[in-house]
Amino acid sequence: MHAGLVLSGLVALVAATPTVEKQLPNRAASLPAVTASGNAFWVGNERFYIRGIDYQPGGSSSDDDPLAHPDICLRDIAKFKKLGVNTIRVYMVDNTLDHDECMTALAEAGIYLVLDANTPKYSINRKDPFPSYNGAYLQNVFATIDVFQKYDNTLAFFSGNEVINEEPGTTISAPYVKAVTRDMRRYIKERKYRGIPVGYSAADVSENRMQTAHYFNCGPDDTRSDFFAFNDYSWCSSNYTVAGWDRKVANFTGYGLPIFLSEYGCNTNKRDFGEVEALMSSEMTGVYSGGLMYEYTMETNKYGIVKISSSGEVTELDEFANFRSALAKYPAPSGTAGATATTSAVDCPAQDAAWEVDPDILPAMPTTAEKYFSEGAGTGQGFAGLGSQTDWDSGVSAQNITGTSKSGPGAGSGTSEDAAGRLNLGAGAIFVTGGALAFSLFGTLLL
Repeated sequence: MHAGLVLSGLVALVAATPTVEKQLPNRAASLPAVTASGNAFWVGNERFYIRGIDYQPGGSSSDDDPLAHPDICLRDIAKFKKLGVNTIRVYMVDNTLDHDECMTALAEAGIYLVLDANTPKYSINRKDPFPSYNGAYLQNVFATIDVFQKYDNTLAFFSGNEVINEEPGTTISAPYVKAVTRDMRRYIKERKYRGIPVGYSAADVSENRMQTAHYFNCGPDDTRSDFFAFNDYSWCSSNYTVAGWDRKVANFTGYGLPIFLSEYGCNTNKRDFGEVEALMSSEMTGVYSGGLMYEYTMETNKYGIVKISSSGEVTELDEFANFRSALAKYPAPSGTAGATATTSAVDCPAQDAAWEVDPDILPAMPTTAEKYFSEGAGTGQGFAGLGSQTDWDSGVSAQNITGTSKSGPGAGSGTSEDAAGRLNLGAGAIFVTGGALAFSLFGTLLL
């Protein structure tokens, strides 16, 4: 989430003419699945634009799942219908709970879900990614896929959110998030689920925005994302040019994957959501596939468009009407609106002092997680789980796969460097690093 409310990569221990109704008619309990092809999303042969809102009542600290409580979700779905959105993003769910009623109600309202597969306890630690990429973490992520793949209105999964940000050194986490993206895509394929797109939600950091985007779309097909999204708060009572969106469109032209905004909506002034007009205009639709406005409920960071009382009563704020008006005034265009038919890879970004990632090295999946492809992940850990960020015993990556920036000879061989060219991931290094961690924790206990 914006302003530090990040759910993936949380450092836990280290401190588009159709309107929604025309485009997506109500169905009894199902919606046609959305697919990613070329640089756009599709429902059948019709272009699909994300015209949605971010949804996590209580914020990142609530540790609650809005899709597991029908009294909450049904209340809010009525508001979503009034707004005219066709997609919501939910940042965390409890994969041990039942979501049938809420997901069915969303489908009946013509609304899709983009879901973050991580929780604060089960995520990649941006400052110490190696031990957090382990078997227990992947088991929980795969279990979330198992729960939500059965719903046709599950549009996509996020493998991470703002794990890489403006903090120095966080780019070393990029190979681990890319590995998770690869593993999630493989799990969906191996379990013979429909092809639900998997991608990353990036922070809009000028210093590494394009490197991040290129990194998740370079290399062989099996290591690339299905889409790329980023959070953008640069439109502050401005316009398409002043906000710099024209330059971003130019930078992403020819990128080769669907792109959308996973968060937008600068709140430094009263918002009129002119972003919707731009996102649905011919200036952007050849490159972007819409976006998700941040956010539905008013939290401490003051981005909400409704206020929910302690008794659960919903009050629409002024910006609720503004967002509803923008969506109605600027519907999705008809036709392909400039989309390209072919998906294409880009060159990997070069490693340098600011982008500390060797483009040719990617962590191999922990061998302890291989069984989930044939057996399934089983029951997830939910919010009550112990967490996975330092669960060495569940198995960590014992080697890297080299040659991942290109197809051809060399791919699949072992290496002694980690994905940032820093750390030996062989058994000896695991022993040494694990021992160092143990001594560190022991020392902490003595303080």
